[in-house]
Amino acid sequence: MPQTDINHADIRTRFIFDDMPVRGLHVRLENVWEHIAGQKHYPAAIRRALGELLAAGALLSSNLKNEGTLIVQVQGQGRLKMLVVEATSDNTVRATARWDEAADIHDDESLTDLLGSNSVFVLTHQPKDAEPWQGVVPLEGDNIAQMLMNYIKRSEQLDTHIVLAASDHVSGGLLVQRLPEEELDTESWELISTLTQTLTPKELTALDAQHVLYRLYHETPPRVFDPEIIEFACTCSHGKVSDMLLMLGGEEVGGIVAEQGSIQIDCDFCHTKYVFDETDVNALFGGDVVGIVRQQGSRFQ
Repeated sequence: MPQTDINHADIRTRFIFDDMPVRGLHVRLENVWEHIAGQKHYPAAIRRALGELLAAGALLSSNLKNEGTLIVQVQGQGRLKMLVVEATSDNTVRATARWDEAADIHDDESLTDLLGSNSVFVLTHQPKDAEPWQGVVPLEGDNIAQMLMNYIKRSEQLDTHIVLAASDHVSGGLLVQRLPEEELDTESWELISTLTQTLTPKELTALDAQHVLYRLYHETPPRVFDPEIIEFACTCSHGKVSDMLLMLGGEEVGGIVAEQGSIQIDCDFCHTKYVFDETDVNALFGGDVVGIVRQQGSRFQ
């Protein structure tokens, strides 16, 4: 899919404290977030949670050591069914949400109320040339940041603090984490963690990395690396939709086309429409699957 025009407002910034084994990441997404948020008419509470998860996915995907995709999902059984973010090693992201569009959702509703009971957090790593890996845990926490911190603490046993925020125009996140296999005294970590906790959602969405890091850590300034540009890109394609139709089978797909004249698949991430008519479907399956369904139907009339 074509990428949107992105400027340097959509960046991820790495930093490290030279005098203590702590690393960090800051991300601020403007055009990317506005493009994603504009794909659907999200209720405010869901839009806010999706923006926070988008920032989280951009932060976590920085650890991808091989080509591939990191998929971060929150799944529920309440009015909110799913939040999903896909972030790649090429520094691209896409995101969407699914919810009961007939339900009433108030602007200030909490994420836990929207998700309902038995909700889970799912992290999937899909390397380009290796087997995928997936972790699934029950959700612990009242917001995306708390859920992620609990997941990382449980799965990686690393001290981590995350702050996330999303407004109508900006999705932002800050992560600080103790380096693995390095000694860190409790007092130093408590200092960094306490300073990080003072960052407000308004500051996170309004300030760039330079101003956030100075605001928090000017007494122990970190070393800051060159920023990385994050872009929106959708991985849908005509070929992937064709593969999905083949998995459904000729009888089911042929039946839909025989009844409706064509079958249309809409990408949930970018809303591109893929339409397959009778000629397309027969060519896909290498035979007259639509005609066969019509003949079978006529026998029982």
